[in-house]
Amino acid sequence: METGRYEQHAADTRQALLAAARALFAEQGYAATGTEQIVARARVTRGALYHHFRGKADLFRVIMEEVALEVAQQVTVRELQRPAAGDDAWRQLRDGFQSYLDVCTRNSDFQHIVLIDGPAALGRDAWEDLVGRHGYSLLGEWLDRAADQGAIPRLPVAALTRLLAAVIAEASLYIARAADPVQARGEVGEVVDRILGGLGQGGPAT
Repeated sequence: METGRYEQHAADTRQALLAAARALFAEQGYAATGTEQIVARARVTRGALYHHFRGKADLFRVIMEEVALEVAQQVTVRELQRPAAGDDAWRQLRDGFQSYLDVCTRNSDFQHIVLIDGPAALGRDAWEDLVGRHGYSLLGEWLDRAADQGAIPRLPVAALTRLLAAVIAEASLYIARAADPVQARGEVGEVVDRILGGLGQGGPAT
């Protein structure tokens, strides 16, 4: 097989494994999904799976990051394009938190793979690593901008970032584990915005 065709075949095989595993993890959970099911749905061999990934946990880790990044990009783009927020970093951030909670309510892949199964399958450190690489720096930048604009007090950014990240993480878990996610979304959204409103110098949003 020519080099170009081999590389394309390898890329297609890897993508087929990711798509099959993501669907199965979202449908039935990490623990209930076996590698036999994954390779059967992807229509590849077990050898192909272990050529691209060290095993089920490694495959799950890649998918967890893929889903989390999709959500982060979706929320960020939505808020940056929202005309009402303008260049108001604090308004954008507060709206972004609410958009994130909306995603937690509607996106079943994110609920099951990232919020519920992620920490259970890979440990709490996996969640911390994911947020640390992709969330803390972005959140810190927005908090810096909000402080520069005078919307919030100038507080230690690293500490404030970790605490707000913890708040939004617990809020998302509250929604994902609720019997009625829509009701939970309304409850936790109000609480989160009250917390953020207290931090802002102008008080809670109206």
